[in-house]
Amino acid sequence: MSSVLLSVTNLVKSYGTRRAVDGVSFRVHAGQTVGLLGPNGAGKSTTVAMLCGLLRPDAGEILLDGQPVVAGAAAVKRRIGMVPQDLALYDDLSARENLRLFGALYGLKSGPLAARIEHVLGLVNLQDRARDKPATFSGGMKRRLNIAAALLHEPDLLILDEPTVGVDPQSRNAIFDTLEALQAQGRALIYTSHYMEEVKRLADHIVIIDHGKVLADDTPAALHRHLPARAVLRVDLAEPAGEGVLAALRTHAGVTALAQDNATLDIALVNNTDAVPVLGWLQQNGQRPLHFSTARASLEDIFLNLTGRTLRD
Repeated sequence: MSSVLLSVTNLVKSYGTRRAVDGVSFRVHAGQTVGLLGPNGAGKSTTVAMLCGLLRPDAGEILLDGQPVVAGAAAVKRRIGMVPQDLALYDDLSARENLRLFGALYGLKSGPLAARIEHVLGLVNLQDRARDKPATFSGGMKRRLNIAAALLHEPDLLILDEPTVGVDPQSRNAIFDTLEALQAQGRALIYTSHYMEEVKRLADHIVIIDHGKVLADDTPAALHRHLPARAVLRVDLAEPAGEGVLAALRTHAGVTALAQDNATLDIALVNNTDAVPVLGWLQQNGQRPLHFSTARASLEDIFLNLTGRTLRD
């Protein structure tokens, strides 16, 4: 395992009587991509603000390469790049002028800054729009320019907060291409998103938080091993199963949960190998399967298993 780049230990942040972050701890290794997941109001945004040094924790410690990240620690914070959920661009400046302004704020000088601007424009495929103003850009192009701004100073750690909100599929793929290029360079990333397929594609480690606490901190493969149901069997029956059949099926070996919608059964299984005995049992008990399919439990299943299915504001 590579060296620890970011160490987060027992972070706490309260707003009045509400504790938004309650003892959050995790690590990010050099070259690692960590997916940071949580429902609305889970404490993700507050955690990200503290990681960037924008918000001082009430308690706990954030170390970047052994150095504390606190409000005012400019030298340490310059090693972090932040791509906020809300676009941070000036519409009355061209793309290149936006980057020149942000580069100056990072302390970059004329010659090196000009070279970095051209490099990051190339990385996000905006070279041909460098003279145009963001007001003329699509939402996806603005997101890509936001990423370029965060990369100007060559940060060791890039934090992306919902970077694909409101973008079309082509722009989303372009953003993924950029991030995968950064991964290939060995850049460390923290990626927050509500889109499970994005995290599944990019992250080699996942942290799930809810109510300000860490519920899971592991690799995707390890999270699957801890899920009560690792597979799902969907069966279309000739007619809906009766309550007696459903009650008996719930006690069948390997079945952890089930739901019926009209004549379609969704059966959660401990393993894919439990599917054949369950299908046999259905036939032996007078049910006529017309079609069935199996699938591995998804990252969304893991997320909902840990955080619940109740709607959040």
